[in-house]
Amino acid sequence: MSSNSRVTRVQVSSVGQAPRQPVHLIPCEIEHNGPAQVSQYFSATVKDHKYEKTVSFRGRGLKGQEISCPQGYTGLVLKEIDKPGSDQEDRTLRISSVFDKMTYWNLETPPNSDDMVVMAMDWPELAETIHGPVED
Repeated sequence: MSSNSRVTRVQVSSVGQAPRQPVHLIPCEIEHNGPAQVSQYFSATVKDHKYEKTVSFRGRGLKGQEISCPQGYTGLVLKEIDKPGSDQEDRTLRISSVFDKMTYWNLETPPNSDDMVVMAMDWPELAETIHGPVED
């Protein structure tokens, strides 16, 4: 390892105590770290005929859909323990919650197969196909 390398450690032992929580990936930056009363300020209305969710967040229309983690995978929400004083110091993260699906939101257009998040969820199956054994 070079002298400029830093290490990020995840305390995997915390996965057993981590609650399952709903996860929303929204297209914005919120300058807040910590709990939020999401249900008070953010509620989705499902349109059953298209499996699409719509919501207004701070006056902007969002369209979303529920995306499942690939089979055999679990999503992790990580929280930093004792932020380092500089970006050159090692970091330690703990698992604050877990999820097996999330709601992915786009501005005004529903998520589709060209979105990076949707493609990322397809990658493990594609990788298995590419790198798996070849049958004759």
